[in-house]
Amino acid sequence: MTITVRPGSTVMFTGDSITDCQRLESEDGLGFGYPLRVAGEWGLRYPGRPVTWLNSAIAGHKVMDLEARWQTDVLDARPDVVSILVGVNDMGWHTLDPKGYVIPVEEFEAGYDRLLAPLAEADTKLILIEPFLLPIHGVVEAGVALIGEEERKEWRTDLDPKIQVVRKLARKYGAHLLTADGMFAELAATTGPEHWAADGVHPTPAGHAALAAAWLRLVA
Repeated sequence: MTITVRPGSTVMFTGDSITDCQRLESEDGLGFGYPLRVAGEWGLRYPGRPVTWLNSAIAGHKVMDLEARWQTDVLDARPDVVSILVGVNDMGWHTLDPKGYVIPVEEFEAGYDRLLAPLAEADTKLILIEPFLLPIHGVVEAGVALIGEEERKEWRTDLDPKIQVVRKLARKYGAHLLTADGMFAELAATTGPEHWAADGVHPTPAGHAALAAAWLRLVA
């Protein structure tokens, strides 16, 4: 089953930097990432079915940050479809000491659930995108390794249960699930992970194209 996006619908993308993609600096407010690609491809496929595309993502945001602005940035827009990609900052991938930045999975689930409940009550169609972490070989800056295998293993240990939460909530609310973590793992197995996300988290142009293509397979 796919989501039917009717003419005149409003589709809202939200989340963190992966979705933000400098949206406030772009003329259409969509940024340079997968939301822009989705909107562009939709216009080519369905020129007679205009859609209003919105992006309210903010770089660095976690579930609790989305919750703090959910009413004004999402609910007040009365979107017909909401697409959410959040969770990698709840893992704390950007710190050098993951142990100093731990958000319990129960807290993550409760906050995410509070985001979805009012949307489900309003009969909003939902697309949940798994957070993901590609198995890159490490990030080096000025000759110093910033991310090693041990750090990435710890992050994966923290992230995997949160991916399971997103899957669980998708089932609970009848949302469409974009299995981005599994998708990128399969892609990385043949081309290498850096082709899709140079730092393991932020997609390259190829990564954004893959996300957009997967997203469009969920709608019609």
